[in-house]
Parts: sequence; structure tokens; C-alpha cells
Amino acid sequence: QVQLVESGGGLVQAGGSLRLSCAASGTIFRLSAMGWYRQAPGKQRDLVATITSGGSTNYADFPKGRFTISRDSAKNTVYLQMNNLSPEDTAVYYCNAYIQTHWGTPGHDYWGQGTQVTVSS
Repeated sequence: QVQLVESGGGLVQAGGSLRLSCAASGTIFRLSAMGWYRQAPGKQRDLVATITSGGSTNYADFPKGRFTISRDSAKNTVYLQMNNLSPEDTAVYYCNAYIQTHWGTPGHDYWGQGTQVTVSS
């Protein structure tokens, strides 16, 4: 079993910052790409950013210049530093990881339970 647990969400005023964390635990043979997605009420789940095991990053357009994704491979943890937040960033943020649990088996996507980020004006 693999678990992804997010933390760091909360309520912040516009222009403020939050740092989200996601730790993967359980049976992990290889943890490859990790990422963050978000889903606002009534909206679909959208990509925020991803990071590979080699450190390559990809961002959706909206967080560029404001959000930074990083990881600590030794701790199986991915972070999302969010700066200059706006009310439009209000959403549930979900952690994603591509994990191979055993040698000889293909990897799969795993998802965390989500953490609420609310930005007030």
C-alpha cells in the first residue's frame, strides 16, 4: 500500500504565501515523478506543476512566477511554495506521484486526499 499525505493548506489573505508538503509512504520501490493538481468548486482537476526524479519541472501557465515545486527524494516528499496568492487560487490541492511498488511491476499514479487552500480578498 502507498499513501500520500498532504499538509500545509489553510486560509491566507490575497498576496500571502503558503507552502504545501506531500509525503509518500508505504511500499515504494521507485518513486518517479511527483506533482500537484488543484480542483476548485464546480471545476475540473487541473495540473499545477510536476517534478521528475531528476529535478525537471513543468508548470501550468497560471502559477508561473508565483509557485515553485521542489522535492526531497530522501524523504519521498514534494513541496509547493505558493507566493502572491489570489482568490482565484482557492481550491483543494492534490498531491500526485508515479510509484513502482515492486521490482518487475509497472508503476501507477497515486493520489493524496487533498488539502484545502482558501485565499480571501
